[in-house]
Amino acid sequence: MGKPAVAIELSAEVRWEREGVAGRRRTAQGVTRRARSVLLAAVGLENKETCAEVAVDANTAGKRRRRSAERRLDGLMDEPRPGAPRQTGDAEIAGTVRLTLEAAPRHAAHWPLRSMAAAVGRAPSTIHRMWRALGLPPHRAGTFKLSADPLFAEKVRGIAGLYMAPPKRALALCVDAKSRIQALDRTQPLLPMRPGQAERRSHDGTRHGTLSLFAALGAAAGTVTGKCFARHRAREFLKFLREIEDNVLPNLDVRLVMDNSSPHQTPAIRAWLARHPRWHVHFTPASGSWINQAARFFANLTEHQIRRGVRRSSRQLETAIRDCINTVSDDPKPSAGPRPQTTSSHRSSASAGPL
Repeated sequence: MGKPAVAIELSAEVRWEREGVAGRRRTAQGVTRRARSVLLAAVGLENKETCAEVAVDANTAGKRRRRSAERRLDGLMDEPRPGAPRQTGDAEIAGTVRLTLEAAPRHAAHWPLRSMAAAVGRAPSTIHRMWRALGLPPHRAGTFKLSADPLFAEKVRGIAGLYMAPPKRALALCVDAKSRIQALDRTQPLLPMRPGQAERRSHDGTRHGTLSLFAALGAAAGTVTGKCFARHRAREFLKFLREIEDNVLPNLDVRLVMDNSSPHQTPAIRAWLARHPRWHVHFTPASGSWINQAARFFANLTEHQIRRGVRRSSRQLETAIRDCINTVSDDPKPSAGPRPQTTSSHRSSASAGPL
């Protein structure tokens, strides 16, 4: 008779931790196998049965069981490996970290790798390992933007509520404009993609005109309607609003989400909205264009059609934009919230998609 296996009893919280370690995609494979061994032992499997499931021998399965019983979650981690002792002390590491965070060299705005190595008298590889282990990337910098709108929270809450639970018999539309879209042709022919090499193109181009796109995205249905104009002014925006008015059923209210840019604030636009009481405007907060879902559509349009497209005329550019809008409207991706009532059973010849 061999020694009885150590009993493993896991509470619900501890079991949840082990399952998280075993199922996390970025967990090291050795730690994942140890966590699976412990979970199998906790359900009553013997070491021989566990080793068959995890592909280890019985002695390893027993060792993992004992270490988990003694050290709990720490028993899943690797023990220190034998090797040369560390040459960089804790005080030196703390000094390097303090220098990285609190100072900068005279010749630069941040610490380059070799400059830091020369300043502390260590090899660049040592500094690189130190920064990487502590998650310090001095060469990287991010950006952020804080809205100064005093009604920021109220506006965001109102628009988010409109997306999630629009009023009954109302159509929520996200309207925005993308101005000065360039019809660009490259000065040299494209070099096509081939195995091991990406597509290449000349860095300069020839412009063949510009267009401005006004688009309205149905917040609940995900469909898009849009129209291109030669310029981005209030009169073009007013034409676009009239086309939307002609294509929305008369028994529906229109909840319009848009920013407060100058073409949206002219007396003509205000007077037109005042003459159409079923239109209700929800302005996005200052520096808060991200809450307008039409901005997400413009980002996809830029990535899939405009940035890498070659257009030799503004007409070709308009055709490409219309094809992209029709593709989105034919297979819409509704956002969270209920679908609105049916708005129109036909497509207007002036618009590129149904509302």
